Amino acid sequence: MKYKISVISGDGIGPEITKCSIDVIRALEKKIDINFNLIDIEAGDSALKNNGIALSESAIKEIRNTDACIKALVGESAMEVIVKLRQLFDLYVNLRPAKSFPTVKSLEENIDIMIVRENTEDLYKGQEFRIGDKAIALRTISEKASTRIAKYAFNIAKSRNKKVTAVHKSNVLKMTDGLFSECVNKVAQVHKDIEFSELYVDACAMNLIRNPREFDVIVTTNMFGDILSDEAAQIIGGLGLTPSANIGDNFALFEPVHGAAPDIAGKNIANPIAIILSIKMMMEWLYTAKEDENCLIASEIIQKAVENCLEMNIKSTELGGESTTSQIGNHITNFINNYDL
Repeated sequence: MKYKISVISGDGIGPEITKCSIDVIRALEKKIDINFNLIDIEAGDSALKNNGIALSESAIKEIRNTDACIKALVGESAMEVIVKLRQLFDLYVNLRPAKSFPTVKSLEENIDIMIVRENTEDLYKGQEFRIGDKAIALRTISEKASTRIAKYAFNIAKSRNKKVTAVHKSNVLKMTDGLFSECVNKVAQVHKDIEFSELYVDACAMNLIRNPREFDVIVTTNMFGDILSDEAAQIIGGLGLTPSANIGDNFALFEPVHGAAPDIAGKNIANPIAIILSIKMMMEWLYTAKEDENCLIASEIIQKAVENCLEMNIKSTELGGESTTSQIGNHITNFINNYDL
């Protein structure tokens, strides 16, 4: 099948790691019956500087005309780009996996956590204002958003280890997190075959370090999910290994969890693995959304290519290696080119 994919290279190290991801896609096209029309989209700090707006209406229109979006990193304009896209496209699910690799130092072996983060409300709606000497932020938690993210989490758990942990702070935030807890508990009652528990967010943060293997699927609110997923990433080796998916009913956007890192931009030392694994997540989503078996094959090849790269000690500096961005990207691409189906 042929897919139209919008690509936001963004700022900082974004263009460098995006090139690696595109090389991976082109290698996959040569290997299996799959084709991608990649559409460049200008967005982020550079777009703001060049055009006076971080994400233009024409850019949004172009993205709407694609099957999915690959996004690298944007800098200070994140609120105007990724948060806006999540809300415009109702990308209410943010999947952030934290899965350890045998050849990368992690807190423990065999960690495999999926954080399912509500992606459209909470404090990240950006409802802030000032009154006199006070700054006020409104926190919105709705029954609709809480229920649908809970349903998504329980459905994912069915294909994993059938365990869901809801994370919130309902002992203090009784109205907002109380509603979230209430909604998740209602969904849990429908899924008696799934082991269900709840944790306050501070206890979860502690237990992620103390015993990360106790977790399978974590479902939580927007801000808590943002924080806990960064913690989980560090547990398995760092943000350079952590992809993410922003998923709605009819569209999805895929991006690495880490930031734009302008301090190392252009130095050819950024780790491209997170965005390459984000391509893997895109292939998995296309397999489900379009029922295209070739996309599932593509996702499996990417996983094997990344594992081989790390096994061969082709690692960036933050993982204890000495390999450059291009060396990592080239190794993964060459593995795909030489892969025997």
